Amino acid sequence: MFISDDKISLRIAEPEDAEVIYAWENDRRVWRVSETSSPVSRFQIEQFLLGNGELSTNRQLRLMIQTLGDPKPIGCVDLFDYDAVNQRVGIGILIDEDHRRQGYASRAIRLTLDYLFQQVLVHQVHCLIDVTNTESRQLFEQLGFEQQGRRKDWIRTPEGYIDTLFYQKFNQPTPNP
Repeated sequence: MFISDDKISLRIAEPEDAEVIYAWENDRRVWRVSETSSPVSRFQIEQFLLGNGELSTNRQLRLMIQTLGDPKPIGCVDLFDYDAVNQRVGIGILIDEDHRRQGYASRAIRLTLDYLFQQVLVHQVHCLIDVTNTESRQLFEQLGFEQQGRRKDWIRTPEGYIDTLFYQKFNQPTPNP
């Protein structure tokens, strides 16, 4: 276990997670939100997992979400494009379909933000959300992310192009008493 609250824990993704990650990465229903356009092999996932675990070196990190008492992952948090100089990182989240709408995503993002702001000392966390993904927009807005921009015609879909929204959350230092 890496970090936890009273319902979930986050841990570094391990090689034994390859099978569940393989299923998630190759689920075409989530490709649009992850900006994926082709299948991923088990070998590619295994190679990624062998190097997973050091945000400052790899500029990315995958954390697995588990409910307390159950070792089976229910989702993951991805940190990407870590910039140590400017102290910023991108964030994405996936919750397995059977576990959605139960508050796990907000818990996982809160735990991740605490880690990033208190341990890694990043200045900002950012994400891109397509305009049609109202659930993700509401989730990140409820967690204090603010929309800072819009990328026009950013994602091509069978129905045409759609925009994405750029969100940021800044580390607000606690004022000294």
